[in-house]
Amino acid sequence: MSFDFVFAINIIPIILEGVGNTILVAILSFAGATMLGFVWELLRRSHWLVRPVVQFIVDAIRSTPSLVQIYFLFFVLPYYGVVLPAMFVGVFGISFYYSGYISEVFKAGIDAVPSGQSEAAQSLGLGWVDTVIFVIAPQMLRNIAAPLGAYSISILKTTPLLAVIAVPEMLGSAFDVASETYRYAEPMLVVGVLFLILALIAVSLVTRLERRLGLVALSR
Repeated sequence: MSFDFVFAINIIPIILEGVGNTILVAILSFAGATMLGFVWELLRRSHWLVRPVVQFIVDAIRSTPSLVQIYFLFFVLPYYGVVLPAMFVGVFGISFYYSGYISEVFKAGIDAVPSGQSEAAQSLGLGWVDTVIFVIAPQMLRNIAAPLGAYSISILKTTPLLAVIAVPEMLGSAFDVASETYRYAEPMLVVGVLFLILALIAVSLVTRLERRLGLVALSR
């Protein structure tokens, strides 16, 4: 069966129906992974009894394939009476998986901030939370912008995994076309090109953010 360019062009609108969910899942997952990763890192810097427990959780997250975690949430939990919507499972599963990696980004970013900054804040009477929010976080942001941007693109490229739990994203739309027409080459090529375009847009936005943070740092 030869490749049909006309057919590939005609199915673009059908596959684009899933682009909204793809972008939504990517944005929500990145936000969730960032917030949860920051919480992991703060807990690792808290009480000495909490640190090894959190470190074990982070290591377990990073050592388990994301698809296994998604399957567990969607297919195993219902056996114990916990049934979750596919979209929630997808967003939470990706967020949970990448939070383990992003926590390491926060670790490196916080370690890069001179310890004298925290000591100076505490000497001025700032509490631990205020020190983190108003002193450490603004300086840390410049250090972690590049790796966070890279993980945002990785999260975007992970969204096709949700096709296995019937989340209507772009790969899922491509599978629907393929199952109805028994043609796989065209849908897979189209979805690949669309993901490439989205990734290039994301790279452009991340680059602009990095330059913006660099200019802010220079102005100070």
